[in-house]
Amino acid sequence: MKKIVFISFLLIILAACGNNDSETSDNTDGQQDLEKVTVVLDWTPNTNHTGLYVAADKGYFEKEGLDVDIIMPGEAGANQLVASGQAEFGVSYQESITEARIQDIPIVSIAAVIQHNTSGFASVKNKDITSPKDFEGKSYGGWGAPVEKAVLDSIMKQDGADVEQVEVVNIGDSDFFTAMEQNIDFAWIYYGWTGIEAELRDEPINMVYLTDYSEKLDYYTPVLATNEKMIEDNPETIEKFLNAVSKGYQLAIDNPEEAANILIAAVPDLDPELVKASQVWLASKYQDDATRWGEQKQEVWDNYAAWMYDNGLLEAKLDSEQAFTNEFLPENEGE
Repeated sequence: MKKIVFISFLLIILAACGNNDSETSDNTDGQQDLEKVTVVLDWTPNTNHTGLYVAADKGYFEKEGLDVDIIMPGEAGANQLVASGQAEFGVSYQESITEARIQDIPIVSIAAVIQHNTSGFASVKNKDITSPKDFEGKSYGGWGAPVEKAVLDSIMKQDGADVEQVEVVNIGDSDFFTAMEQNIDFAWIYYGWTGIEAELRDEPINMVYLTDYSEKLDYYTPVLATNEKMIEDNPETIEKFLNAVSKGYQLAIDNPEEAANILIAAVPDLDPELVKASQVWLASKYQDDATRWGEQKQEVWDNYAAWMYDNGLLEAKLDSEQAFTNEFLPENEGE
């Protein structure tokens, strides 16, 4: 579940690629086929994505007239493919969309998969790292993004600690458990997957959650995204897509065991025990205190963008109203 860093050379891709409008066609019987669209994952399939697989398995997409292909990002990340029009939808993050909008890249968040940031800095129990102060003199294993040191600095300052006393090591694609065996003291994880895996492996860990130290770091991660041309030209497709996906995540909320089994059947390489345990843990996190699944608040976008700007991660201030929309989410029943 590591974040895929959004790179500025996407501007080159945008110049070379046009937006592929969603297409429908007639079959040999003269009946209209389903509208074909693609959704790109941010990483390997996991319980952040369950609602997508449920919507496909239960026929929710088909009922909306959609034929949805769920694909892996490959060399180009989801943001690149969505913004350039090579895919209609993708799984992204508030962080990368914020950076993209500042670069005039036309990607827009259309739903929050999880309402609150469940990530934090994890370490094995015997390291005795229980607060940001304890990061001093330790090695942090990350993926090489500037935001990492900025987040470390932000929460360490609150604990009277100095980020310059942390050795930052780029561990690339190494997972948390491998990194811990390679003299790395702590790393940034999502508890809903890696933390649950640690529980199942009976490897106790300590967590320092970002949200315990700053409300500005309680951002949406992950989110579902599309591009501005889709919003302009195919708003009905977005609405249909979210109608189906919302039902998929609602089933995952109401019946995590059934949802887990659907994901396991769709992606047999996953560890069934981990999927089931993670699904139960996430069931209450998808919607949490929001009025409906997927809802996003402008203050959350404003807060995180302000934090990024104040920490020198943005060249300009974000117009957050252009970065996300709730327009296409289905209304609550009874509204």
